Amino acid sequence: MNTLSHKIAVAIKQANPEETYSVEIMQYSLGIILNTLVIFITTAVIGLLTGNFAEFMTFLLSCSILRLTSGGFHLKTARACNIFSVLLCTLVPYIFSFFEMNLTLINMASLFIMLLFSPNPDKNARIPEKIFPFLKLVSVLLVSLNFFIHSSVIGLAFIVQSLTVIPWIRREKP
Repeated sequence: MNTLSHKIAVAIKQANPEETYSVEIMQYSLGIILNTLVIFITTAVIGLLTGNFAEFMTFLLSCSILRLTSGGFHLKTARACNIFSVLLCTLVPYIFSFFEMNLTLINMASLFIMLLFSPNPDKNARIPEKIFPFLKLVSVLLVSLNFFIHSSVIGLAFIVQSLTVIPWIRREKP
């Protein structure tokens, strides 16, 4: 993926050298976009092939939206992220019927984690700390919505995402 994003960035730079960012910046941005596309397309194809498209896409969308406001742990490589994300989106929804009766507990656990630990953005995100209370509020509201929607798939997506927000390892201050 890194090679592809580099080739695209170089092509963009050559096409318009004066009005574009550096190859490195474009490569980084394209890498994020391409990795997201790989996760989305792979999950969608597996969902279509298994007849679980709606559940897989609901899980992926729910997890992604909550991640935007709450932050969370990042894996070290894009490949690891792609594999882990696709596995989560395609395996976790299969167990939703098992958790149907425990959905309220799952929602409460997600809410508690969000209240305590969100947001926990990546150190490279450059999110101003003054908007952290707003991000926490939105995260808490998103999780709280599932008390009304009562979706096991959304509940599982939220608990999985919530677990990534917990600072299992202490971060060093810059």
